[in-house]
Amino acid sequence: MTMSTSHFKPLFFVMLFLLPLTSHCADSDPLQDFCVADYSAKTSGDGFACKPASEVKADDFFFSGLRYEGNTTNKFGTLTTHGDVLSFPALNTLGLSMNRVDFAPGGLNPPHIHPRSSEIVFVVEGTLLAGFLTSKHVLFSKVVNAGDMFVIPRSLVHFQLNIGKTKARTITSFNSQFPGDPIMSTNLFGSTPTIPNEVLTKTFQVDDNIVNLIKSKFSP
Repeated sequence: MTMSTSHFKPLFFVMLFLLPLTSHCADSDPLQDFCVADYSAKTSGDGFACKPASEVKADDFFFSGLRYEGNTTNKFGTLTTHGDVLSFPALNTLGLSMNRVDFAPGGLNPPHIHPRSSEIVFVVEGTLLAGFLTSKHVLFSKVVNAGDMFVIPRSLVHFQLNIGKTKARTITSFNSQFPGDPIMSTNLFGSTPTIPNEVLTKTFQVDDNIVNLIKSKFSP
């Protein structure tokens, strides 16, 4: 069925309005087919220099790092394996990346943000409580099981907690080659140099002893 002129005109103006919005993605659009990162070259402000096209091989577009289970023997009971531009050079300029997160029973992917990306969490196995906080301090959380997805809007604080009795695993995807993942607690209590105690005691309404105790857990 063909579209009449009367229907086409409003659609044209809607598309014309939306066209500039498509450019506001997390990363800049690529200007060539690919730009495999050359780690040995000097980097620019927004990415890596390109490996000469004559030196690019099929293996540059392959990454097997997410097939391996992470060691969750740590204070959080989780491990994130990153499939970003720092480990997978072909992602340079493509505006996407993917991580694997392994959870021990009770393991926590602690509150953190991705300053340059939104995120989709796909649960491969296990049962998790996934949630994020809005800028108005509203919590959205949901119990998610194997086969479920949960989306995290860009730059919002979020977490996942394994509430099952067995290990869990997720695959997370991002619309940035390097989304970043600063953990809130580590940022505040494990920075170098450290944030002055007066800032933290007033922020959390506690005394120096408590701040020093928490800092001792996150000392570099």
